[in-house]
Amino acid sequence: MQKVRKRLIFLHRFMTRRMIHKITQFDKTLEKIFSFTPNEISHSLSIPLKKASTIYKKLNHLDHPQMMKKDEKIAQIVTIYDKEYPDQLKTIPDAPLVLYTLGNIALLKHLPSISVIGTRKPSNEAPQKLKQIVTPIIKNDWVIVSGLAYGIDSLAHKLALFHQGKTITVLGSGLNHIYPRENIQLFEQIAKMGLVVTEYPPDVPPRKYHFPERNRIISGLSLATLVIEATEKSGTLITVDQALDQGREVYAVPGSPLIKQTVGCHQMIQDGAKLIMCANDILDDWK
Repeated sequence: MQKVRKRLIFLHRFMTRRMIHKITQFDKTLEKIFSFTPNEISHSLSIPLKKASTIYKKLNHLDHPQMMKKDEKIAQIVTIYDKEYPDQLKTIPDAPLVLYTLGNIALLKHLPSISVIGTRKPSNEAPQKLKQIVTPIIKNDWVIVSGLAYGIDSLAHKLALFHQGKTITVLGSGLNHIYPRENIQLFEQIAKMGLVVTEYPPDVPPRKYHFPERNRIISGLSLATLVIEATEKSGTLITVDQALDQGREVYAVPGSPLIKQTVGCHQMIQDGAKLIMCANDILDDWK
């Protein structure tokens, strides 16, 4: 299994999860692909020959043991084959195959956990909402999961750290490219006191499509998702949709109808999310 694990980490650097899943259908050891010709790669993965030729070169010319050693100096790597991989994440559609982590890896399997998310431009009331609703959850030993973004994400992480609670941040980039850069200090604090998680190898920079992709991990690591504030077309809604697809509970905090930061939450409540006024509205669900 150790050899399969190492092959998975290597293939994950330049193959999509879809490609790797295709390989496992005809070879669970992930070994045969290394001896394939470009034509065989093209046929087995149903991809153009030009793309297959690029993969062939990477399979045969990259120094994967050296690359892995380099990555292991930066992060603790967890694959879907490892005992440290969280069970709740295995159940989601398109589960990540490889995770790069910094910090307390035991938090991956710590339950209960809740993702706390929302707009990058919160209202003046947002910190008080978090203090009232999330602080008791932190003190009840829940893990707070979020995404290091501006706004609600950052406020949720900071609140957990302030109360010496448990928090996980999920990145949309590799560990050598923290985004946003203004949150590097917060990233360092979470790496020291909580856990940083990403499915991207350390040298991968942030890309626009990474952020909706990483949101499935934020919701997937959590038993439930709590939306503090969201505008009508907030990116937060992507995480909410993924949480629902994963069969997770969704909670939303109401607010004044006069401010745009509450419109998304009110829409979620109309669509069936549970209205949250205090921490016990959540805690009572999980007693």
